[in-house]
Formats: sequence, C-alpha cells, structure tokens
Amino acid sequence: MQLNLPQAYLIGLCLLLLVISILVGRQLYKVRRDELKLIKLENKDSNTKENSAKMYELASVQIKKRLYPQATSTLKQALKKIEGEPDEAKALIENALGFALAAQNDFKTAIIHYKKALTAKSEYPVALNNLGFAYQRLLKEDEAYKNYQEVLKIDPKNKTAITQIKRLERIIGKNKNQSLDKKGF
Repeated sequence: MQLNLPQAYLIGLCLLLLVISILVGRQLYKVRRDELKLIKLENKDSNTKENSAKMYELASVQIKKRLYPQATSTLKQALKKIEGEPDEAKALIENALGFALAAQNDFKTAIIHYKKALTAKSEYPVALNNLGFAYQRLLKEDEAYKNYQEVLKIDPKNKTAITQIKRLERIIGKNKNQSLDKKGF
C-alpha cells in the first residue's frame, strides 16, 4: 500500500486532532475536579470551621483557582487556629499566605509572611525563593540575591535559585557599571 500526499495529510491532521482532544479533555477533567473539591471544602467549611489543616486545604484550592482574596482570608483564619500544630504547618500556611498576597501585588506584606514562615522553619527553600522573588519585585536585587544564595546552601540543585542568581548577576553587574560610569571611573 502506497501512501500519497492527501492521505498522509489527513492522517497527520487526525492524529493532531486526537492529541489536542486528549489534552483538552485532561484540562477539563482537572478543572472540574478542582471545582468539585472547592465546592465540597467550602460546604464543609461553612458548616464547621474545623482545624487549620482543613482551612489550608481549602486555601490551596482557592489559590489554584486564582481566588487570591478568598485564599488570603482563609489562610488568616487558619493562622488563628494554628495552636497545637507543628512548626512546619505554620511555615506552610505563612508561605501560602505570602504567596496569595504576592499574587495581589502586596509584596511588602508578603515579605513579612515569608519571614514568619522562615522563622517557623529555617531551612525552607520554597519560602526563600518566594522571598527572593518579592524582593526582586520591590527592586531590592541585593536582598533577593542573598536569599537565592541561601536556597543554594540548602538545595544546591534548585533550578529557580540558579536561574534567578544568573539573572540578578547580570542586573547587579549592570547597575554597578552604570554607577561607576556616573562617578567618572
């Protein structure tokens, strides 16, 4: 059997459509699953304001759905109920709260919560990366650079920290060269 150009084109087009339909179907499944989980958790939460773990779970889904203001209030409630939980739980909640605030461009408050997360768990690379990002957004490149260096001490293969350090070295290097040019050196 010999395959000619129109047949090959149709087969290729059918395969492309099959791949696209599978990808769209997977995405729809994920969105629907998150919607159902959010509805279930919100109904549970409205009936009984349980412990901080349940509230963190609800806030995580809200963050996934990009409902940052709702996630912020849920995480603040979770922090009020944190008593008796391990320090790692507090670190997770503080980091998530910082993330939700950063997503709303409130980087100064996000920094406060990232630092609280690091107080609860000092070797927490995710919080350090997030703190570095917040400092970058506030144009405090030196502080961001220090945070990414700390991440590499904890996790030497952290891709985010490596990428951001390279980027910051270019920025900081340019800033130093520009300041030297202005001084006449």
